Amino acid sequence: MTDKNYRDLLGGLLVAAIGLFAALYGQRYEFGSLQQMGPGFFPILLGIGLLLLGGAIAAPAWRRQGKAKPIRVEWRTGGLVLGSVVVFALALQTLGLVIATVAAVLLASLADRSLRWPGRLKLAAGVTLLTVLIFVTGLGMIVPLWWHF
Repeated sequence: MTDKNYRDLLGGLLVAAIGLFAALYGQRYEFGSLQQMGPGFFPILLGIGLLLLGGAIAAPAWRRQGKAKPIRVEWRTGGLVLGSVVVFALALQTLGLVIATVAAVLLASLADRSLRWPGRLKLAAGVTLLTVLIFVTGLGMIVPLWWHF
């Protein structure tokens, strides 16, 4: 017996709802222009993008048939990924961008049970290198690279 594909339908609706919230909340701030972006520019455009992406995921799922089975929430995976964001936020100012990024990537990579430690270390090194190149070198952000107490 088949039923609606609720997993993609609910996931798409959740992404669309987050996008709608971001787009509406971002309107509290000045939008600006392409030449001089205001603080509302990024949240509004990101919100619109998420709204469209969520709709693109949910619409076909409404028509597509799936197996009728309960949705299983991966609490461990969600906790590890959310925890990595928290670790990054708490460690950035004291430990610096390099260590905070490595710690966050290593923690988030624990969510993938098939990835082994050599792969995790390579992933952390690559993401850290890209982070430093993009944000410090490319965009010129003033962020501490290493720890300071």
